[in-house]
Amino acid sequence: MEDVWVAAAAARVGAAWLAAVLGLIVLPSVLGISLGISEAYMWVLVKTLERMTVNSQNYFLMWLPFPSQGIIERDETPMEKEIARLHPADFEFSDILYFCRKGFEAIVEDEVTQRFSSEELLSWNLLTRTNVNFHYISLRLTIVWVIGVVVRYCFLLPLRITLAAIGITSMIVGTTLVGQLPNGSVKNYLSEVVHLTCSRILVRALSGTIHYHNKENRPKKGGICVANHTSPIDAIILTNDGCYAMVGQVHGGLMGVIQRATVKACPHVWFERSEIKDRHLVTKRLREHVADKSKLPILIFPEGTCINNTSVMMFKKGSFEIGGTIYPVAIKYDPQFGDAFWNSSKYNIVSYLLRIMTSWAIVCNVWYLPPMVREEDEDAVQFANRVKSAIARQGGLTELPWDGGLKRAKVKDTFREEQQKNYSMMLVRNGSIG
Repeated sequence: MEDVWVAAAAARVGAAWLAAVLGLIVLPSVLGISLGISEAYMWVLVKTLERMTVNSQNYFLMWLPFPSQGIIERDETPMEKEIARLHPADFEFSDILYFCRKGFEAIVEDEVTQRFSSEELLSWNLLTRTNVNFHYISLRLTIVWVIGVVVRYCFLLPLRITLAAIGITSMIVGTTLVGQLPNGSVKNYLSEVVHLTCSRILVRALSGTIHYHNKENRPKKGGICVANHTSPIDAIILTNDGCYAMVGQVHGGLMGVIQRATVKACPHVWFERSEIKDRHLVTKRLREHVADKSKLPILIFPEGTCINNTSVMMFKKGSFEIGGTIYPVAIKYDPQFGDAFWNSSKYNIVSYLLRIMTSWAIVCNVWYLPPMVREEDEDAVQFANRVKSAIARQGGLTELPWDGGLKRAKVKDTFREEQQKNYSMMLVRNGSIG
């Protein structure tokens, strides 16, 4: 009898919980309105972090040197100026010191591998990540941290998992039903409604606060949207404000179920593993998609891997050989509320999602830049670099020429040979050789 009573009580609590989630979060998300709950939560969170930041920084000022950004202080003198100082005729041993210093700087703190780890914070955000070894500062901070752990794991995590389950289930069911309709304007309209609605629910599952700027530049049908890449949730962040045709490799498991369901309702471009290695086939299918001005804009992340929200690395030229109008988008997350960067070399997708769902919130800015087209005298690489520069400037990100593939691969021999050739040419021009 007691077991029956406990089960009934648990059922009532579960029903009340689900009703509250549906009524206070899911329904407003479907209607595209806000009840002010997330705004109130963010206000309390900002005030708490500001107060705790002041307390922790007072401790640092009393006992520790304030954390600095970076290990070493670099001398950013260009190689050309250093080469110009070489003796015109005779070689001296001191001529190699510039290269020795640059080599030591690269070993201690190179500008590539540090882009594949979480960016440093100036102050502790009451999460596990910090740029100093935090053990104990004060009783007050410790109490607030413990309360934060309870709130994040005992309240926010169950709430976010519930919302994520509702959003994913709605996406699968909704797109499957819409996919049964004949092709036409009604099917396209309902597909966009389903994608927008489910994306809004998933953003609420992340306690997302997103600020969209320059909406008049939003990507239009028949175009290509390119953006810097920090996290797998970048696609959800953008889809929350408009629909896109995704491009990617076919996966298994839950992701595969979602891909098979969504492609029935929307012309996403999914490739098999063997197909994605065929550049000509990929380019052909993307060109066919762009040529149809009734289809949604393609969403592409040309970096090919996630970068840690501080930089933009080399854009692969393939996306810029397709033709059509490019719509650049810059995404910048606020690390104070949670680390959105996915270090895929360190965390699998399940561990990453757990970290995301136990953070305070996901806060970011999205800038829609004016559309860009390839000029007559530009090749694909130059066009890609021009778009990358525009995104980096708008997002306040560091622009780097390095390939994001260095996250898992070594530097190509051709790149080393190119640098050696440039160095020898500078020596010849300076008169140090010959």
